[in-house]
Amino acid sequence: MNQDQLKAMLGEYAAHYIDRYLTLESYVGVGTGSTANHFIDALAQVKHRFAGAVASSNASAERLKQHGIAVLELTQVDELIVYVDGADEIDPQLAMIKGGGGALTREKIVASAARQFICIADHSKSVTRLGHFPLPVEVIPMARSVVGRALAGLGGKPTYRQGFNTDNGNIILDVSELNMDSATAMETAINQIPGVVSNGLFALQGADVLLMDKDNEIQEITASQA
Repeated sequence: MNQDQLKAMLGEYAAHYIDRYLTLESYVGVGTGSTANHFIDALAQVKHRFAGAVASSNASAERLKQHGIAVLELTQVDELIVYVDGADEIDPQLAMIKGGGGALTREKIVASAARQFICIADHSKSVTRLGHFPLPVEVIPMARSVVGRALAGLGGKPTYRQGFNTDNGNIILDVSELNMDSATAMETAINQIPGVVSNGLFALQGADVLLMDKDNEIQEITASQA
């Protein structure tokens, strides 16, 4: 089974997994990226079971609409029953690095409004320690140099993501070689740099449940088991 087939299997599994939580009045938070796209496609099969969705990116919103799923702004919804998204890396404590697709800030916001964060990831995203994948940091454009120097001061090597702007109109710096011995402390330190909008460390709020493939089957791992 190739990686795309694994992602499709995860998306299908996740759509059935969350069915236990759905009501006709409930709203679902939906992430961004290739794995999330497979979840959206599978979610269309149970769209009659919930009221609508809140998307973490314009691209996901369009895909949801193509399937006839009502898309709402987060300001229109009091609470999301679940938030489902992928990860670029996830560690044994279910902390993650996200933002390879550039939607990290909206992903964090939508995740914060959900009762439960369900991460769907193929086994290649599992790491013992975060940091192999460069950490995306969303930055206000005028602060690019200032933030870059501050990130270097934290031990990182920032690289400007050429030709890319987030849905919020900002830029991304991808930072390698950061010391992730304390991911929560690093997440906090980066967020305190003036000009940083958000960073792709999801350690302060990690996943509640991880759905990951093993030997062509899906494992369900909860934060309490991690």
